Amino acid sequence: MQTATLPQKYRIASIDLLRGAIMIIMALDHVRDFFHVNAMLDDPTNLATTTPLLFFTRWITHFCAPVFVFLTGVSAFISGQRKTKKQASAFLFKRGLWLILVELVIVTLGLTFDPGYHLLFLQVIWVIGWSMIFLSVIIYLPVKWIAAIALVIITGHNLLDRFDAKDFNHISIPWAFLHQQYFFPYVKGHVAGIVYPLFPWPAVMMLGYAVGSLYKSSVDANARRRRLLLFGIATTVLFVVLRLTNIYGDPSKWSAQKNNVFTVISFLNTTKYPPSLLYLCMTLGPGMILLSFFETVRSKFSKVIVIYGRVPMFYYLVHFYLIHIVCVVIFFAQQRTSKEMAESFLLFRPNHFGFNLPVVYAIWLSIVIALYPLCRWYNKYKSTHTQWWLSYL
Repeated sequence: MQTATLPQKYRIASIDLLRGAIMIIMALDHVRDFFHVNAMLDDPTNLATTTPLLFFTRWITHFCAPVFVFLTGVSAFISGQRKTKKQASAFLFKRGLWLILVELVIVTLGLTFDPGYHLLFLQVIWVIGWSMIFLSVIIYLPVKWIAAIALVIITGHNLLDRFDAKDFNHISIPWAFLHQQYFFPYVKGHVAGIVYPLFPWPAVMMLGYAVGSLYKSSVDANARRRRLLLFGIATTVLFVVLRLTNIYGDPSKWSAQKNNVFTVISFLNTTKYPPSLLYLCMTLGPGMILLSFFETVRSKFSKVIVIYGRVPMFYYLVHFYLIHIVCVVIFFAQQRTSKEMAESFLLFRPNHFGFNLPVVYAIWLSIVIALYPLCRWYNKYKSTHTQWWLSYL
């Protein structure tokens, strides 16, 4: 039986700092969805129509989901040091089920403002929930085995790109659940969208879990930083080398464009749904480098960012509702019609609506700043109370 080696409220500042930065950047993408003038009309990664600023506004947010899922795995290992394997497994399983419910009920409502749930979005919280359930089973294996299985899934899952759910008839939904975006009716007049297919997300969490072993008290801090830096550099170099070859790792190939800037954009324009090997290398590599550097960062600004990283679920849920409420206020301030209210799947967000990017950035910063007092209050409450439900929010 494992013994508790860490205090109950033990926190690692570098993890909270990186997670906090990720949460702040994540909000930019959601604000863009609600408030950018072309968000409902075009894809910001469409090289034929995008601009460098619009592309990189989207691209920087690509780091959010992979790094967050990876850090969830790291945190699962660290928190598991205070529990037996059975206790850790049970917690992961129950939290996973809770997150799936949160995605279906709370996140979907905040995103759409549709109490009839005519469109269910199965996104990142959904896939984190399933990944936790998967991890709850596999944590009984040795850490090296977990790391090996994770690497096999991450490096090999692009071999499945050739298969299309539409070709599988009666098993199309299960296949889409595993490896392909897919929308399907779940009851008459209601549609569910698998936006985040499951694989390879569990492997990303498993990889984080294995890296979490570097945070054991027996591991020297300098050695941990060196290993994180080495892992991060190696992963980033692997991205560059594989991307240059255009042979394997992403279904979307890069090519020379009309100028150097757009050629770089093409090179960086990797596939997120499901996340390709190159997408994960591109994001997790720099993520591990930052995790290494952040261990020595101590400043007033970093202390502010850490607050967001300590209450990620609370922040995530509240920020969707705040963004959508601001959208509703602007909708009525612009005297939009009732017909426009339900024009898109986001109620009160018409297709032809919104602002240019500077205004989007201003709204984003306002949202993030407005959330800080709430996050600080909840972090203080969470750190001074021990109710069981606090570990789920």
